[in-house]
Amino acid sequence: MVILGIDPGTKCGWALLRDGERVASGVWDLRSRRHEGGGMRYLRARRYLEEVLGDHQVDAAAYEEVRRHAGTSAAHVYGGIVGQLTAVCEDQKTPYRGIPVGTVKKLAAGKGNASKPAMVAAARERWSHEPEDDNEADALWVAAALHEELAA
Repeated sequence: MVILGIDPGTKCGWALLRDGERVASGVWDLRSRRHEGGGMRYLRARRYLEEVLGDHQVDAAAYEEVRRHAGTSAAHVYGGIVGQLTAVCEDQKTPYRGIPVGTVKKLAAGKGNASKPAMVAAARERWSHEPEDDNEADALWVAAALHEELAA
């Protein structure tokens, strides 16, 4: 089973797992660029998502479900990216769901309030891969959480 995990944000972590093993992962830079309209980050997100879903037989997708944001702008960016993910998944008939932050952190580090360095260290140990940053590590664990849920 191939699972896509997404950590929505301006630095958007993504990961593909096949039967729990890492296939590919990384970070998409969704910052607005000079002379771009505000919606371009979402078009870029959509293009990346369509590419990943088109290139791989993805059975299901998951995103880190954040209930509280530090600021309004972060909440808007998060919502826009999740909106693109859910729309692309609907278009391609790929099931998707949100995984709560605490669930992801508990799976990775054993506690629901694990730090960013702990998440990266846990990903490094689990997949023998050096994540680019905490966003990629989170995406790996989001995919792993959905994999565990579906395998049960």
